[in-house]
Amino acid sequence: MGKITGFLEFERQDESYVAPKERVKNYKEFTIPMQEQELKDQGARCMDCGIPFCHSGCPLGNLIPDFNDKVYQGKWKEAAEILHKTNNFPEFTGRLCPAPCEEACVLGINEDPVSIENIEKNIVETAFEEGWIKALPPKNRTNRTVAVIGSGPAGLAAAQQLNRAGHSVTVFERDEKVGGLLRYGIPDFKMEKQVIDRRIKVLEEEGITFKTNAHVGVNVDPQELKANFDAIVLCGGATVRRSIPIPGADLSGVTQAMDFLKMNNQYVDGLIDFENIISAKDKNVIVIGGGDTGSDCIGTSNRHGAKSVTNFEILSKPTKGRPAHQPWPYWPMKLRTSSSHKEGVDRFFSISTKEFLGDNQGNLKALKTVEVEWLLKEGERPQLREIEGTEKEWACDLVLLALGFTGSENTLVEQFGLETDFRTNIQASTKDYTTNVPGIFAAGDMRRGQSLIVWAISEGRQAAHHVDAYLMGDSNLPLKDDSDLPRV
Repeated sequence: MGKITGFLEFERQDESYVAPKERVKNYKEFTIPMQEQELKDQGARCMDCGIPFCHSGCPLGNLIPDFNDKVYQGKWKEAAEILHKTNNFPEFTGRLCPAPCEEACVLGINEDPVSIENIEKNIVETAFEEGWIKALPPKNRTNRTVAVIGSGPAGLAAAQQLNRAGHSVTVFERDEKVGGLLRYGIPDFKMEKQVIDRRIKVLEEEGITFKTNAHVGVNVDPQELKANFDAIVLCGGATVRRSIPIPGADLSGVTQAMDFLKMNNQYVDGLIDFENIISAKDKNVIVIGGGDTGSDCIGTSNRHGAKSVTNFEILSKPTKGRPAHQPWPYWPMKLRTSSSHKEGVDRFFSISTKEFLGDNQGNLKALKTVEVEWLLKEGERPQLREIEGTEKEWACDLVLLALGFTGSENTLVEQFGLETDFRTNIQASTKDYTTNVPGIFAAGDMRRGQSLIVWAISEGRQAAHHVDAYLMGDSNLPLKDDSDLPRV
């Protein structure tokens, strides 16, 4: 633990931000780092709570009290070693994870929880700055080969673990650069892409081969992969975007959020010009969907110079505090205000879009909405009811659909002959991550559906254990039983 009385002496403190008016001028990360003593004080807040519920809140089972204590003592290298025992990429989770560990923190029952995510980020950044994170290629190689399809967090985690076991690993990525949604879904103001590049450099030095512009099922033959590799791990994500089947959905200006975000990331990366992206500049923008993707669209639209940004959410407005039916240490569905929200947006809850309206040239000019309410009956699913007399028309030039994803694309499913569940995810249990086709495994969003980066890393690690055992008869790679963890 940290200092015995630390949680009584120090209040929670987080990184501060560059002011919204300044940070929307560019796409740089805008957090202002804390001083080392401030971070030590935050580590000191970690309690001797007996049972560290933060472990159950974290899908990776990070050894949180252990690295908090090392930070308090100023032993940053030891903290980094502890952190990397369970998490391959803390520089990603330290920036992007919603921190379910903090909601499970014992101190959080009646005080502000320990700022675990910020401590994690600073540990790994210190480790990179000091040169402690170096390539660690395996001492011995097996004669086994593994193909990993998809280079998001699940694919990268699986690849690194299997490479550590001595297997020859090749990662296939259909886009021009490695990273999956980390690169093309997450805006740079949340994570600059050099953060990905420096980790990929380490993975390459460890012996992992990356093949980009390699779309399995399109320009890479799946049957050749089956013939040339001893095992295949599918980590392609859940990338089928949810649409909105209402009149006018085909109008120019009604756009999927991921198309908008990907093109902007390509622009920031210098791959395309601003004139060739989907731009929000000088437009009245409406973002439909209140999750993280919607928030990213808000921040990006403000950086484009949108005339106005409005956000619709069909669900009721959450409570500010923890709901009674989601007690500690479970993840609470409470009202959350992101940094992008603070940059400028009008938020509306319990509102449903009924129709998109266009001009004579097929361009979006407005949309119609109605207010709704959710009827709750014990033992039944909530029922949605429209409220009469609440119809309204909203002028808009660009609508961004941030409605989530419905499952994995069917290209690999069809060509590999895989079975799927009722949500169109590839059928594979956490017992061994195997599919119905011998030698083919699935992990991450492609298996579990749309989820968190921390779950993707966890699944990639666990799948690697089972792939190693399949190839070698047994495995020394770590395996964590997540059957009793709260789901996020």
